[in-house]
Amino acid sequence: MQKESTIQIVVALDEQKVPQQISWSATDSTADMRQQAKAMQVSFWDGEDKAALRIDLWTKDMMVDEMGDFYYQCLLGMADTLGRSTGETALVADMKAFAQTFFQKFQESQRQKNKG
Repeated sequence: MQKESTIQIVVALDEQKVPQQISWSATDSTADMRQQAKAMQVSFWDGEDKAALRIDLWTKDMMVDEMGDFYYQCLLGMADTLGRSTGETALVADMKAFAQTFFQKFQESQRQKNKG
């Protein structure tokens, strides 16, 4: 018999259907309780249509600087996954360099906004 694992994502919405709280749990997790998150990105590959299907959500209390950190870490994670799945080390290095440049530009943009 094939082993299965279940990941459950619960999103609490306000009256305008804006996420107030995001929590998740997984059957193979070592955590006993649902874990809280301020943002999430989930992507699925539709092999038939050759298209990525995405769910991107964040709560009202997700700060702009946290969003920059989140995207930076997601970009690094995508680079690592590409490396593990394809062995394309040069492309991984390019993605990580882009992630670093992105994060530096993001931080500089935030510094400029905070000055004004």
